[in-house]
Amino acid sequence: MLYSVRVLINRVVLLLGTVGCLSVLGGEITTSAMASQVDPEYRLGAEDVMLISVWKDEQLTREVVVRPDGMFSFPLIGDVQAEDRTVDQIRTDLVHRLTKYIPNANVSVAVTKVVSYKVYVVGRVNKPGEYLIGHYTDVLQALSLAGGLTPFAAENDIKVMRRVGREQHAIPFRYGDIRKGRELEQNIVLQRGDVVMVP
Repeated sequence: MLYSVRVLINRVVLLLGTVGCLSVLGGEITTSAMASQVDPEYRLGAEDVMLISVWKDEQLTREVVVRPDGMFSFPLIGDVQAEDRTVDQIRTDLVHRLTKYIPNANVSVAVTKVVSYKVYVVGRVNKPGEYLIGHYTDVLQALSLAGGLTPFAAENDIKVMRRVGREQHAIPFRYGDIRKGRELEQNIVLQRGDVVMVP
């Protein structure tokens, strides 16, 4: 019996070592492999964390957090716009602005924590609430995270509430049609801050 327990523990440790330690700490998704997993087209938002390093300059290597105003501060150049920009756009901006201080600056930028990509599922689902997601998620995936619909949910009256600027848009989603394999284009990828409402 003791031998079997030891074998099981060894297998679990080996599995964790192979997969990499992905953990959720205080609502933040963290992992040593996060930089390689984040989509290059991912656009940053408030509270996301990046590691910025300038080759051969340890004082300019640091972790920065995107502030609520969408900016972060960096030595020599001050505030840098990060919200709604990709890592490559930020890197290009940093290289351009650092050139006057460091000719041919070699800058790397990597996302270490994705904290801003949150969606909300409310109404007649089994687990309504806020969901912090480290990857792009469509409506069906969000409903799955929320434990699926309850028996009394109006499956063809679901709406995705999306704020664009100061305007609120309601995008219809008919779960019954999707379940039958019809009108699959309704299963849109959610944007940060979207609310899936299930009446």
